[in-house]
Amino acid sequence: MHRLKLLTAVASTAVLAFASTAAAAGSHGRSDYSLLQMNLCLSGLAGCFAGTHYPAVVDEAIAKVQANRPDAVTLNEACSGDVGRIAAETGYHARFSTVIFNGAPLPCRNPTGRGVFGNAVLTRAAIEGAQEAPYSAQLGSEQRRWVCVEGSDGVRACTSHLGVSGTAEQNATNGAQCVELTDVLASGDAIEPTILGGDMNRQASCAPRGFWTERDEEAVQDSGLQHVYGNWSRFAQPRDEVLPMTFSDHDALLVHALLHG
Repeated sequence: MHRLKLLTAVASTAVLAFASTAAAAGSHGRSDYSLLQMNLCLSGLAGCFAGTHYPAVVDEAIAKVQANRPDAVTLNEACSGDVGRIAAETGYHARFSTVIFNGAPLPCRNPTGRGVFGNAVLTRAAIEGAQEAPYSAQLGSEQRRWVCVEGSDGVRACTSHLGVSGTAEQNATNGAQCVELTDVLASGDAIEPTILGGDMNRQASCAPRGFWTERDEEAVQDSGLQHVYGNWSRFAQPRDEVLPMTFSDHDALLVHALLHG
């Protein structure tokens, strides 16, 4: 009887040890990674700005970040001062990319004192490097560009806001920017985790081969225009969720995926 109890105890201990080891291996092999994409209409010039009830739109963005704690946040139509406030109140690291407007940085207005207009990437991990550039194809007064950051977690997180679609000329410019963005995303190390969130101003994806695409198709506002891309080799099982926004003309897009390694 004593020998049977001893064998049972040893077997139970072995099972627990195996389960613990398997769990540890699973946690080291994969982890949940999430990105929150938002277009905030913060310039003070766009027609959508009246609906932001500034600073309510910034308060709402902060609340979305705090409630969901994504690993990365990508922001379009943002202002440097507002991005600084979002980063400070959420504890995230930020990289701001200034958009040139009519040949110069555009000071945000109504109210003033909010810095300049542009896009941003915020990350929970420390930012160790960044790359950004304007697109070769441009149309109109607002420069369109991309920005990527390299985080201490090994992830390259990017954002972009492509030109609007509509006329034949606008569609051609948007398409050329899409092609260039595809090349930018594909230019990284083949096994480097790369993820992008942005307002593409188009339904069709700009993701390169080997990347998945999630879109805000369930959004009430401007559905399907905001996209998130990730490379299949490092991000698996993507799943999206649209988060309603009260004070922006776009809803927010939250995407979760399993990060390998």
